[in-house]
Amino acid sequence: MKSVREIAQEIVAREGGFVDDPDDPGGATKYGVTLATMQRLGLDLNHDGKITARDVSALSRAQAVQIFVSHYFEAPKIGALPEALQASVFDMYVNAGANAIKILQRLLNRMGQSVAVDGVIGPQTIAAAQAAAEAAPDLIADAYGIERRNYYYSLADARPASRKFATTKKGGKGGWITRAEEFIAPRFHLTEAQHKARVAKWG
Repeated sequence: MKSVREIAQEIVAREGGFVDDPDDPGGATKYGVTLATMQRLGLDLNHDGKITARDVSALSRAQAVQIFVSHYFEAPKIGALPEALQASVFDMYVNAGANAIKILQRLLNRMGQSVAVDGVIGPQTIAAAQAAAEAAPDLIADAYGIERRNYYYSLADARPASRKFATTKKGGKGGWITRAEEFIAPRFHLTEAQHKARVAKWG
């Protein structure tokens, strides 16, 4: 298995550089680190007494990696989950915060476990995830990845401004969908025709 730091470096590469897209609820972002995260952590990188988009722009790759390891892997206790789930849940936590855990908890309930959907990795969620992974060791990672993909589609269903993140201008798979499918075995990827059928109602 790749180290946590290696996974974090891949997330930084996947997220890309500085963007401030008005259609992105996260606002100013660099390497996946949002302005809100930097404000929460008190990261005034230019030491001007304010934490603004300029501080986000000044963020280095190494700083982003450390933020992810400390605050998005270690703090939420992702390392306590079965190994097969860790990389995908970590990647999703960077992208969606506690919703990454809620997606897992809903999946675990559908798999016959009993767990509160509270976005927190505690003893109940750890035990349920371990039991589910033991019951379906070859499918648990794919099942979670598919839930991620469904979550992205549902976000775009509900928020038209977000649809450009789920589909390209030509109707192909957008960044959200390809990101989810990086953690899904190829046999479970949607074909382009299936993707286009899924988003057809968006017009």
